[in-house]
Amino acid sequence: MPVADDAAPVSAAEAKTLFAPLVRHSAVVLAVSGGPDSTALLLLMARWQRALKRGPKLLAVTVDHGLRRTSAAEARAVKALARRLGVPHRTMRWEGKKPASGLQQAARDARYGLLAAAARSANASAIVTAHTLDDQAETVLLRLSRGSGLTGLSAMARESPLPRHGIILVRPLLDVPKARLIATLERVKITFADDPSNRDPRFTRARLRELMPSLAREGLSARSLSRLAGRLRRADAAIEMAVDEAMENLCRSCADHRRTLINADELVRLPAEVGLRLLGRVIAHAGAQGLIRLGKLEVLYEALAEVHASRTSRLRRTLGGALVTLSGSKLVVERAPPRRSRSPAVMAGKRHRRTSATRGRMGPRN
Repeated sequence: MPVADDAAPVSAAEAKTLFAPLVRHSAVVLAVSGGPDSTALLLLMARWQRALKRGPKLLAVTVDHGLRRTSAAEARAVKALARRLGVPHRTMRWEGKKPASGLQQAARDARYGLLAAAARSANASAIVTAHTLDDQAETVLLRLSRGSGLTGLSAMARESPLPRHGIILVRPLLDVPKARLIATLERVKITFADDPSNRDPRFTRARLRELMPSLAREGLSARSLSRLAGRLRRADAAIEMAVDEAMENLCRSCADHRRTLINADELVRLPAEVGLRLLGRVIAHAGAQGLIRLGKLEVLYEALAEVHASRTSRLRRTLGGALVTLSGSKLVVERAPPRRSRSPAVMAGKRHRRTSATRGRMGPRN
């Protein structure tokens, strides 16, 4: 797309193409905070739906986190705009005590939980968000700074499941620059909220956002970073297919499905990335604690390869709730046994012995 188009409003024809995959849903929730991106999403989707003979029902949902004094007024402004556009609206509030640390992540988790609850009550099968090209580029940089692997650097997909909620997240505006959404609103004189936390240097994403103009001058524009994410996503999908095939050939579950046996000779002959992912999948399944941190998985995989090459020792380690045992060419991954809990009497005896020993060293207390 020519650079000149990066500040042009989004046309009705473009919106029709962007939102076409949503026709299969009977109802969708629009996540509308009141900022420029989500306000433009509300406007464009309302217009798109009106032009359809038969389209999904729309429900605009605003999550009021209660973190800023203006948040309630912003939710009311979204409700007023939604009414003008003929879209039902609902405000969901994040109740309870807010954490002192990790506030942004907690707020994000709360937002998606409330959006999912609203979707379930409306029988909606998808939540539509207004993530833009700029958001995608920032996500690539954020994950790069945190040492993410190939999957993480693939950033956001156009559609993805919302973990633990059984609903689909749809991001139809991922290829659209934020400037075009602002231009869309300015053309029809629709105002939007300005969240100062988007510029707060305490937050990593805000600091990265400040770097974007300088990076763009060096060739790392939002569009080029987003293109990189797309290419990495293609490579990631190809590797995942190779892992599927390797698991069929190398892994064998025991009758009770609580243990997986792997041919270690064949495992170490796989391309390292395929072997690493295979091991991660099996551990995640056995331990039932979710995804394993890449750095910890890499350490274990390297240790397995080293022990296997030596042929003189045995390895036994736990990771993610799973017990991994290598003996010769046999690798066993199973649920780790529960940690032994010490009885109150044993713990009391140990405390008594430590106290007596300490008093003996320090002398009697007068």
